[in-house]
Amino acid sequence: MKREVVRVEPISTWLERWKAPASAVTRAGNMVFVSGLPPFDPVTGELKPMAIEWQTERVIEQMKLCLEAAGASLDNVMKCNIFCTSSKHFATVNAIYARYFPNDPPSRIYVCIPEWTGPFDIEIDCIAMV
Repeated sequence: MKREVVRVEPISTWLERWKAPASAVTRAGNMVFVSGLPPFDPVTGELKPMAIEWQTERVIEQMKLCLEAAGASLDNVMKCNIFCTSSKHFATVNAIYARYFPNDPPSRIYVCIPEWTGPFDIEIDCIAMV
């Protein structure tokens, strides 16, 4: 099965600006894979220090945009991987995540990592089926 790269603007352009060797979304058959993305500023595409609430909402909104570009939605998500710099953010991230997945949430993992290469604390990737 051939992998299809799905461009998602402006996110794909922002990734290119950062010279990230990744696609925002790939699709193969009925499977959609969304990369973990940093919380890009929705206007400028820059990364800047922000509260974990803002960062979490931003990465989920970006994930939602990526899914839609591939013909999917949050309802199609089977698995999410959350990578965060601190377990202290767990309750806050969960509260925001639950707003986006209020019923029958997908399987998930929350992994603490030491740091990112920029001024942010969270990325979330996912796999969806359409």
